Order: sequence, then C-alpha cells, then structure tokens
Amino acid sequence: MTLALLHTSPVHVPVFDALRDQDQPGLALRHLVHEGLLDRARDEGPDAVADELGQILERAVADGAGAVLCTCSTIGGVAEARAAALGVPVLRVDRPMAAAAVTEGPAVTVLAAVTSTLAPTAALLAEEAERAGRRIDVRTVVVDGAWERFEAGDRDGYLRLIAAAVERADADGADAVVLAQASMADAAARCAVRVPVLASPRTGLRAAALCVPRGS
Repeated sequence: MTLALLHTSPVHVPVFDALRDQDQPGLALRHLVHEGLLDRARDEGPDAVADELGQILERAVADGAGAVLCTCSTIGGVAEARAAALGVPVLRVDRPMAAAAVTEGPAVTVLAAVTSTLAPTAALLAEEAERAGRRIDVRTVVVDGAWERFEAGDRDGYLRLIAAAVERADADGADAVVLAQASMADAAARCAVRVPVLASPRTGLRAAALCVPRGS
C-alpha cells in the first residue's frame, strides 16, 4: 500500500520525496497536487472545499492508499475529519509539530504566509494543549510579503522574510515558533536564535508512515 500525500502546491513533492529517502526508505508515496483547493479555501473558508476534498480522498483510497497525509495546514483539519468515512487514517502534517510546540512553554508564536492558515493552526495548538493539560498563549503573525514571493517563485526571498520574522519572535520572548506552512520549513536553518523553531514536514511524514500497512 502507498501513502498518498495531498498537496496544494507542487513545490512540496521533492521535499517529501527527499524526506522519505532520508527517513523512510522503501515507503511508497503517491503525490496528489490540487492547487485550487487552497485558492478556494482562502477565498471562502476551509469548509468550502470539504466535498471536493472528500472526493479526492475517496479516489486516493480506491487507488490503493493505506493512509493519506494532507500537507496543507489551511485544509488539514477538513481532511482529517474525513478519516472515519474513508476507513483509512487521514493525517494533517502539522499535528505532530503542534504537539511538540505546546511542550516548549506557554508563549507560542505562529508564523504564516497566508491568513487562512492562522485560525486552523491556532485551533490545532489549543486542541493539543488541552490534550496535554498545558496552558498556552498563542500569537499569530502573517509574514508581510512572503506569499507574494512564494507565488513569484522567489524561494530565497520567501525564506529570508520568514527567517527575519523568526528572529523578531525570538527577540519578543517566544517560547516556541511554529512555522505554520510546510513550505516554510527551510527557514529554520537560516536563523541563529535561542527559541525552538518547529516545522511540520519531517515529523508529519514520520507519523503518517507509521499508519501505512506494510506488506499488503
């Protein structure tokens, strides 16, 4: 069986392939790229894509997916909610990251390049904090100009703006910085900060890999 990865940008495909090669050799991945899901979720809200998303997930399972990992934080919660109807695990890539963030201290800064990601990420952090019995104080920040750089294909400029935002959060006393979107992950390596900077791709893929039936 394969692990299906649902992306809203093709830039994630080589990232997750590389992580698979490093951490999960032999794991079969199938990439599903649906850029329109994020566009519609940004315009109308994540719930607006629920039906279309359900159809995509149903096709993935019919094609042999033993589990599905949604790499888009904006629609991850909507995807995760479809698991019971599908009969296979459906995971959001940012849940392991959120679980780790709430253990670092109460002051958690969430950085995102698009506004639509902030509310789902903050809600996920609150859920994981309640599960862990911890108190958190979440501050959400949209990194000005970052998404425009991403859409223009300026990866270096995109990561540079995010790294600068991480450094500002560190200076402001955050206990943890959460990079809300998978595309932001490489900004962590560009920062010289004392605060933990948490990204979702590696931990999300690791959690999803554990859910894929082997030897089927």
